[in-house]
Amino acid sequence: MNILDTIIAHKKKEVAARKQQVSVAELEKGYFFSHPVLSLRSFLADPSKTGIIAEYKRKSPSKGIINDKATVEEVTMAYAANGASGISVLTDHEFFGGSLQDLTEATINEVPLLRKDFMIDEYQLIEAKSFGAEVILLIAACLSPAAVKTMATTAKQLGLEVLLEVHNEEELGHVCEAVDLVGVNNRNLKTFEVSIDTSLGLINKIPKEKPAVAESGISDVNTIVTLREAGFKGFLIGENFMKEASPSIAFADFVNQLKAS
Repeated sequence: MNILDTIIAHKKKEVAARKQQVSVAELEKGYFFSHPVLSLRSFLADPSKTGIIAEYKRKSPSKGIINDKATVEEVTMAYAANGASGISVLTDHEFFGGSLQDLTEATINEVPLLRKDFMIDEYQLIEAKSFGAEVILLIAACLSPAAVKTMATTAKQLGLEVLLEVHNEEELGHVCEAVDLVGVNNRNLKTFEVSIDTSLGLINKIPKEKPAVAESGISDVNTIVTLREAGFKGFLIGENFMKEASPSIAFADFVNQLKAS
């Protein structure tokens, strides 16, 4: 059993338990459920922004603890202040040390919020909306094309945008009308090896009407320049900033380098 299989097996039990604890009716009473949402697609198209979807995460299965000191508030405020086009918040607790509360704490910023988790059930979409997300991640490796279509359609009905994550050409078959953006994860979720060649190899196969987002393995400005020239509109980066003692300063420095380039 690889790490992705392990995560999904645990997620199924976790979601089943949460359904028993909090009903859909209760989630629909949440403040953010009827709150206006921001569009990540629009923010990625805004030339005054960086194109970076900056991520907050405490740990990962491959690296262990990355940063359990910097708070959601201080880090995400710095991301927003320095031109992030979006903010991604890891909400998986067991493997990434996150929570839905982290998502809510990040709503202090006027930047689109992505709930990054392993979404396997429509209940999680309602949770995402209730806790302040404006974009949800669907991972093709975890879902059938039919499941992606069903969940993406439900997300759209909730007013959420959908980022579909793929790892290879075959998974592009999961793209459907309800998907807003297509992300290419340069990290193989089964081996955790990383290569931006994955993104470069798929960019010309992604439907032109779906803005492309490169994910993982981005640690220097030159990589963003290369990916942007190839056609990517967004760049999801987390560990590169979170591994530093001050992710806030690391992000500001990175953006200054990007502007200089």
